[in-house]
Amino acid sequence: MTTVFTGETLTLAHVGSTLEVTLHRSVPGAACNEIGEQSLVELERVAAYLREGAGGARALLFSSSVPRGFCAGADLRALYYGLVAKRDAGDSPEVAVRAFIDRIHAVFDTFDAVPITTIAAVHGVVFGGGFELALTCDVIVADKTARFCFPELRLGLVPGFGGIPRLARDVGNGVVRDLLFTGRSLNAQRAHALGLVSQLVAQGEAPFVARKVAEQAARFDPETSAAAKAFAKPLPTEWLAREKDTFCRLFTSPVVEAALRKFVTSTDARPYLP
Repeated sequence: MTTVFTGETLTLAHVGSTLEVTLHRSVPGAACNEIGEQSLVELERVAAYLREGAGGARALLFSSSVPRGFCAGADLRALYYGLVAKRDAGDSPEVAVRAFIDRIHAVFDTFDAVPITTIAAVHGVVFGGGFELALTCDVIVADKTARFCFPELRLGLVPGFGGIPRLARDVGNGVVRDLLFTGRSLNAQRAHALGLVSQLVAQGEAPFVARKVAEQAARFDPETSAAAKAFAKPLPTEWLAREKDTFCRLFTSPVVEAALRKFVTSTDARPYLP
């Protein structure tokens, strides 16, 4: 293994022909691998490395070393305090959140369209922005503990990191509406039956199986693989832009501020769960 960099929230390393991103942000009292400013900065470094050629890697693998799961989504506490700080300073919270969302989309679009095979190895919590990160990948390998969820409507929001257009690309719109409008979670077995998860494996085995998938993908001609990916997995650009607009418009509503305040002040050990 050759490490490219180790940050506060993730590690980027070459393992054979595969480039591996291991999420490792675990904060006491928080969920797991929540995506805030520091996470975004480090994800931007990964995206830049991919745009520069990925160091010759033939596949990209995302996984998490945090036992609780893959990723619980956006750092809601940081979003709330940022909203309050901008409002109190007389600045526009919508301008700030638009800048953040634009940066997230630039990174996730890079992951989505990079001309190598991308795999997400997931377990436990795969919620909100974490679900959206997994959806940028070509293949999702899930262990039996994985649960997928879009809880955003509970906060007065829609998913903002590209989740709905990417999910609709992979499954029927009826499934998308069910997850979006109810906020219910989807277990790994059901996700596999729907075709969202490519391989369902035993607990703790997702990274191992995902590496085998990456090794298999790396055997093919890179130009052919890139052409096949561009054909089979087009980027839903217009729909992604509409999602950003909707998220930013909703974000500054009193409903969202109240919901975020409730989340931040909750004494529930896991207030993000359905």
